[in-house]
Amino acid sequence: MTWTFTHDVETFLDAAGASLAARPVENTLVLTVTASLRRNGPHAYGDAEPVLGWWRGADGTVAGTLVRTPPHPPLLGAVAPEAVGPLAAVLPAAVGGRTGVNADRATAEALAAALPGRRRVLQEQRLYRLGTLVPPRPAPPGRARTAVPDDRELLVAWHLAFGEQTGQSGSPVGRLVDERTASGGLTLWEDGGVPVSMAGVSPRVAGTVRVATVYTPPEHRGRGYAAAVTARASRAARQAGAAEVLLFTDLANPTSNGVYRRIGYRPVSDRLLLGAPER
Repeated sequence: MTWTFTHDVETFLDAAGASLAARPVENTLVLTVTASLRRNGPHAYGDAEPVLGWWRGADGTVAGTLVRTPPHPPLLGAVAPEAVGPLAAVLPAAVGGRTGVNADRATAEALAAALPGRRRVLQEQRLYRLGTLVPPRPAPPGRARTAVPDDRELLVAWHLAFGEQTGQSGSPVGRLVDERTASGGLTLWEDGGVPVSMAGVSPRVAGTVRVATVYTPPEHRGRGYAAAVTARASRAARQAGAAEVLLFTDLANPTSNGVYRRIGYRPVSDRLLLGAPER
């Protein structure tokens, strides 16, 4: 009953892929990150090698997963409570020393208690899943359309602004925009022919997609565009065959949480982003 680590995504998925796919909602982040590593290579998120780990219980079943893509902190999927202590014992050495952790609330709190040093919560996130979609009524003026390559400059600028606003900068924005545009995974809301809001959808993995990068420039906020574009992107994802449509929110932003609840998203669980240990 030990943690095993590798730099190779195929080795990781050979061991843990079935376990991840069996619980795709709880493992949505690990699933999408490893899918990107398969698609774009080991340096998809940066120059350093990724670290991928899994834990097997007494019955040999994988019951814990971890992915680190520097400079991002270790990202945990579903982890059995009995795997947390063994992880705390090996985590600093396995992932290269001092680092934060991104995990569900219970696992993050247990790790914070077991790891050396005091860690503060940098962000609280809530995972939602789509129930019955309720498009906003009345809808704001305008219409939705799928983004095209000619929108690239605007989309890159909006993704960069979203990253700065949410503290999620550092991802390869140009590649992300190109991939999602090619797959039809970026939706724009236009008012009077002018783009005023966008919503992106991750590639489908294990039947599940995640709405991400919902962004409205400050001058266009407060008019219902974000709710409308998110609802349209969510509907398109379902029509394309997604069994589950998910999204994350920052719990410090009551406006976005309220918007998503009103259009039919329901809470699943919370995650904590913990900082590196304080000196």
